[in-house]
Amino acid sequence: MMYRNAARQSKSALKIVTVAVFGLGGTVAAVAQDASPWDGEPHAAARLIAGAAMKSAGAEVPRAGIEIRLEPGWKTYWRYPGDSGVPPTFDFGGSQNVKAVTPLWPAPERFADGAGGYSIGYRGDVVLPLRIVPADASKPSSLHVKIGYATCSNICVPSEADLGLTLSGKAGAEEPVLAAAEARVPRQVALGSSGGLAITSVHREKNGAHERVVVAVAVANAAPVDLFVEGPTADWALPLPQPIGSAGGGARSFVFDLDGLPPGARAEGALLTFTAVSSSDAIEVEAHLD
Repeated sequence: MMYRNAARQSKSALKIVTVAVFGLGGTVAAVAQDASPWDGEPHAAARLIAGAAMKSAGAEVPRAGIEIRLEPGWKTYWRYPGDSGVPPTFDFGGSQNVKAVTPLWPAPERFADGAGGYSIGYRGDVVLPLRIVPADASKPSSLHVKIGYATCSNICVPSEADLGLTLSGKAGAEEPVLAAAEARVPRQVALGSSGGLAITSVHREKNGAHERVVVAVAVANAAPVDLFVEGPTADWALPLPQPIGSAGGGARSFVFDLDGLPPGARAEGALLTFTAVSSSDAIEVEAHLD
């Protein structure tokens, strides 16, 4: 990767560049009730947005998201970046009346990395919804987050943002954007569940001297579908599943070799997380290897 040093010399200059590239105008200086100012880097900018609070267990729970806007031709990465790339990092230290924050991940896509492999992530504009647990649900919360993320085209540039926003709990201009991102977070369903999109089976099989995993995915109307897999822990580096054709009736089959296991790890009984993505739906399924 190629890392930049000169850009760190003037943060204010970077913001001016980002405004020019993305046409954000005066939004960098404006502090809206439902959005923080954009924090810009070359090729990308980030901000916090907020929506209406939701009811949970009789209490008002705040809703928010991290929006990352990327220059055309640039991308950033999912929680598992694939064969190359770096996932974003988050530090919510300094938040007020916040007990816990969990970033959620809208359905990603795969990209050829130019070296024969694939990375997983986002391009254009992506919002990562935040699941927020307030310390006291009767009081307002304020978020503060430091983000580290990679922006990549032919080179990769480390980017960062320092964002803060007080959550009013009221719907504003960013409500539709946040709601659309929440709708693209994969639904958690069981293995074999029926529906428009489902993972119907996962099994190991011998492939010469090696083992591989075959996954069957059912999708309605023969729609295009992609599949991603993650290990039980972050040190598993499993290959991206590859399609091996249709089984008829809207079924798809994917396969990946059992490579990338950390030293001493056993494949048998391991709990893997599968994410299946179509143009209109996305699901997440946990399954133990047989």
